[in-house]
Amino acid sequence: MSATVGQQAGQQAAQPVGDSRGHALLVHIGLFALTALSLAPLLWMLSVSFMPAGGASRFPPPLLPSSATLDNYRALFERIGMGGYFANSVLVAIAITALSLLINTMAGYAFAKLRFAGRERIFKLLLAALVIPSQVAMLPLFLMLKQMGLVNSYAGVIVPGLASIFGIFLVRQYARSIPDELIEAARIDGAGEWLIFFRIVLPMLKPVLVTLAIFTFMGSWNDFMWPLIVLTDQANYTLPVALASLSREHIQDVEMMMAGAVLTVLPVLLLFVMLQRYYIQGLLLGSVKG
Repeated sequence: MSATVGQQAGQQAAQPVGDSRGHALLVHIGLFALTALSLAPLLWMLSVSFMPAGGASRFPPPLLPSSATLDNYRALFERIGMGGYFANSVLVAIAITALSLLINTMAGYAFAKLRFAGRERIFKLLLAALVIPSQVAMLPLFLMLKQMGLVNSYAGVIVPGLASIFGIFLVRQYARSIPDELIEAARIDGAGEWLIFFRIVLPMLKPVLVTLAIFTFMGSWNDFMWPLIVLTDQANYTLPVALASLSREHIQDVEMMMAGAVLTVLPVLLLFVMLQRYYIQGLLLGSVKG
């Protein structure tokens, strides 16, 4: 009798384990299918970039190149001058990222820890400006830069990206977690505000700074509309603008267009993969501590 009861109890205990394993398997299968669906266009883009001219125009479109070639990439760099556009994007993205990190960090720290008149009102006004589409401000911003003589220059592309409301908000929320006692102790010891900021505050903001750097670099690298408006000289084009110009002139060269798209996507993709751990850490810590 006791043996029968023990077997029944064992079967009942084993059944939920089997159900949970089956449920986990279904979840993993669904996630794998969604991942494959998301990656399929990128993988086909990469495959087409190695196809010979006209290789992607057949029906049905081939999934893999019949004979892989680097001719499309050679044409981009030797005939189209894509190397110069790539360098332009690197220059603009790095400049915007470095300068905006400094400005957003100082502003976010000021809103979090420094006391000055109208601090909360100014911050609420900044948050209210988040609901205004960026396209609305492009015309007045362009007119201002025109008066300053910055149109058709890299400065005209870089200056509007030096500060962002999202960046200030992100740093401010994270900086609020820094103990006030630590800052006050440094002031009592005679440290100035600049020394406190660079020696104490900045190292403690490292996780959120990496997150903000990834956001800023990806946004400036992929930005198409503003460089298209500001830059009139083709030699100053960034990669997204140059790729759009290339599509008008070489619309039939699908393989070369895909090679250009790979060059545009690859840097930000590699950056995100390498810094993914810090990116997620910064978001989670910021949400918990804010």
